[in-house]
Amino acid sequence: MKSIYYTQKRSGFVEDKGLGLIHIYYGEGVGKTTSSVGLAVRAAGRGLRVSFVQFMKSGTSGEVSTFKGIPNIRYRCPGKHPFILSRGPQTVHYKHASEALKYAMEAIEEGTQLLICDEILVTTIFKVLQTDQILKLMQKCKSKKVEFVMTGRYMPPELMELADYVTEFVQKKHPYYSGSKARIGIEY
Repeated sequence: MKSIYYTQKRSGFVEDKGLGLIHIYYGEGVGKTTSSVGLAVRAAGRGLRVSFVQFMKSGTSGEVSTFKGIPNIRYRCPGKHPFILSRGPQTVHYKHASEALKYAMEAIEEGTQLLICDEILVTTIFKVLQTDQILKLMQKCKSKKVEFVMTGRYMPPELMELADYVTEFVQKKHPYYSGSKARIGIEY
């Protein structure tokens, strides 16, 4: 039965699926990283081993210092690089994405229970990673029962098939478009 509260019809039996489901948070709206940070904190609070890997970022966002105070969240980022929109992908961007992907694979092998790959979906826009590399990462997480979260502005359609959660963030209004700079503690 469909209702105003539950907009999709439920099918099947209610069961505990355990870990190993795949989440995609995508779209132009704000909140993708914030949602994944919240999930990381929630999981850590319940004793799960969490790995948070940032792609396409320089490791200077506000959440990084918070992660340092939470023992079972491991944060990894390959480090600083130039803003990709300025001139398109450069060698450093390919290296950064490759290193972050390596961190994600290592986390799976080291027994992480929740893997968050922040902005991994953006790597496909600029082709610094290929969609098939992300599909392999998804399949590895499924086979090892690792809960896996990916964020980014764009979602390659072929990823949706393997995902269990897909949430699109839709932007209706943002102060950037009326001349506001990104604000510390709010946007980063």
